[in-house]
Amino acid sequence: MFKSIQIALGFNSVKNKTIWSDLIGSRASFSLESRIFHSISAGLIFLSAIYFLYNLYAGLYVGALSALLLGIFFTYQYYYSRFKAKPHSTFFFAIAGILIFGINYFTNSGINGSTDLIWPAYLLVLLAISPYYEHLRWLIIYITCFLCVHLLEFYYPGLVQNPFTAGHGQFIDRITAFPLPVLVIYIIIRFIRKSYDNERQAAVEKALALEESKAQILAQKEQLEQSNSEKNKLMSIISHDLRTPLVNIQTYLGLLNNRKIESKDRLMLESSLLQSTNGAVEMLSNLLHWYKTQMEGLNINLREINLLMALQSTLDMGQLYASKKEILFIHHIPLAINVTADADILQLVVRNIITNAIKFTPQGGKIQVNAELILNECKITINDNGKGIAPEKQEKIFSINAESTYGTNNEKGVGLGLMLCKEFIEKLGGKIEFESNLAQGSSFFVYIPTSHKT
Repeated sequence: MFKSIQIALGFNSVKNKTIWSDLIGSRASFSLESRIFHSISAGLIFLSAIYFLYNLYAGLYVGALSALLLGIFFTYQYYYSRFKAKPHSTFFFAIAGILIFGINYFTNSGINGSTDLIWPAYLLVLLAISPYYEHLRWLIIYITCFLCVHLLEFYYPGLVQNPFTAGHGQFIDRITAFPLPVLVIYIIIRFIRKSYDNERQAAVEKALALEESKAQILAQKEQLEQSNSEKNKLMSIISHDLRTPLVNIQTYLGLLNNRKIESKDRLMLESSLLQSTNGAVEMLSNLLHWYKTQMEGLNINLREINLLMALQSTLDMGQLYASKKEILFIHHIPLAINVTADADILQLVVRNIITNAIKFTPQGGKIQVNAELILNECKITINDNGKGIAPEKQEKIFSINAESTYGTNNEKGVGLGLMLCKEFIEKLGGKIEFESNLAQGSSFFVYIPTSHKT
């Protein structure tokens, strides 16, 4: 029951706010002065109707006429300002107040009547709805008129009519006149306070928006600087590491053309060129993969795959490359392991790590590739007993700022492979970690979600 009453009261409150908003107009359509004028006009129209009826009942016909004229004047001004969007006239508003209250002063007991209560309130309304540059002018005019009517009463007291009896009549007159200035003061103060609160809130929101915009600009600046750094890194790689094998090939072809190579040196040069070219092709492949993901985004096709079948060709390639350096290459991946991944991306990641392991493992070394299930993940381990990674280089190993390092047979690395591995494996919902000790080897761990719960 209590909740129903609360809902009903809330509904009525919202309804009343809507009606009042319709009467005074929205902030988007009307200025603060116009909305104050609309609200006061609505209140004065209502009070004028009450005063008109009361004065008629009390036999105060001049007061009734004043209330009627005041109500008509405010109705006219309100209608054209609120519904015709024509600015209210502060001049006619001010003059009408002087005439109506001046007449009412002499017909309603002068200084002993209630006009002096209403007069300052009307001036407050005038100041609230008029531009700032008119305030001093109207203040001087109203004070002057106020003094004039009181001086007239002082020198010519016979001009003042006393329609009320002392005591009871004056009491009723003051009590009925009191709500008008109180209403005016309440409305104006409320609007001024509310306007101030709204402006303060708007200032706070603007400050927050500026701070957020500043943060976004700083973030964009950092991204731009990072992007420029990456571009500089790529240009450095392209200009140096691609140029070197091409220059070597050019030199070799020049020597062949001039027939200046002996047969015993030819085999050694061709082997060196093949190694250099393979490194350049590997680097170029990584560069193209990275550039494509930056420009187009990574196209991922997640599906359930058998891990051993997906990596078999990659493992065979690793076996072949390792045998050329007389490295023992061992792998153990249970046939029962299935994972949810993109086969092409998974092959790229594992191939890069195996290639690095072969590159940095000396002749006669050992590389192991194992896989096992741990909770809902498959852990792929690529372990070698090669050169290892220096502690100062480990922090940058997954970034584009990773330094290029030569392998055990002077194979050239470009530092992009592991960055790609980390980025790609995270796209698959997995992660990559490593452990490394200088001169003892490295272990890389690739975690991939499995296709079933264990």
